[in-house]
Amino acid sequence: MKKFNFTKMVASGNDFIVIKDKLAGNLFVLAKLLCDRKFGIGADGLLLLGKSKKTDVAMRIFNADGSEAEMCGNGARCAALFCGKKRAKFQTIAGEVNAEVSGKHIKIQITDPKNIKLNVPLKVCGRQIKINFINTGVPHVVVFVNGLDSINVDHIGSIIRNHVKFSPRGANVNFVEVRGSDLIRIRTYERGVEGETLACGTGSVASALILALKNNLNGLIRVQTQSGEVLKVYFRRNNGKFSDVWLEGSAKKVYQGEYHV
Repeated sequence: MKKFNFTKMVASGNDFIVIKDKLAGNLFVLAKLLCDRKFGIGADGLLLLGKSKKTDVAMRIFNADGSEAEMCGNGARCAALFCGKKRAKFQTIAGEVNAEVSGKHIKIQITDPKNIKLNVPLKVCGRQIKINFINTGVPHVVVFVNGLDSINVDHIGSIIRNHVKFSPRGANVNFVEVRGSDLIRIRTYERGVEGETLACGTGSVASALILALKNNLNGLIRVQTQSGEVLKVYFRRNNGKFSDVWLEGSAKKVYQGEYHV
């Protein structure tokens, strides 16, 4: 019987299994098993931390369905806290990610967003709606709505996530309600989890940046997640392009354990 140590962590309601040991076997199958809330440890995702020649740590990110993700904002914040350094740099599929830790508050620098498209018509449930698209390390659809609480996120989110326009891999879907000049509330359907999560870091960044483009904002936007925590998104915008994009919020270790396979 094989065994390894793990740490359960959470950032803004997004929970992760963090493993530093080198694991053998099919990691996609293992990730799905570990993230299962009935037969495994249970989590939104699995973070595998290893050695890197270019950065402090190489981070592989697996979704709850076993698929591998290019980037995860809240996962990166958990990894930064796990490493125990005030400053760290991670290597991800999406690129290098800088992190700064101050107590339980962690800031990570997101790779510069790309593939930004505003007001794209999309037919959903027999209706024509306008969606926005941006890649903040992973692809995100942003839909502005009124009455966020009444939205069936799992149903409509699944339809948009699997829309042919975003094939073959699909996209994460964020439903956003504007609550103030620099405050939005967000609910996210996450690709790979295949359901609504309590928070999504890259989705919070995506939603904030789309709002900034639409309303000509710069500097800081606050994002209230479904968990109730308010994340902060810092950025610079010049001629429609973003740089120096950071996500700030809390993270914590929940427990440590030993898993037997």
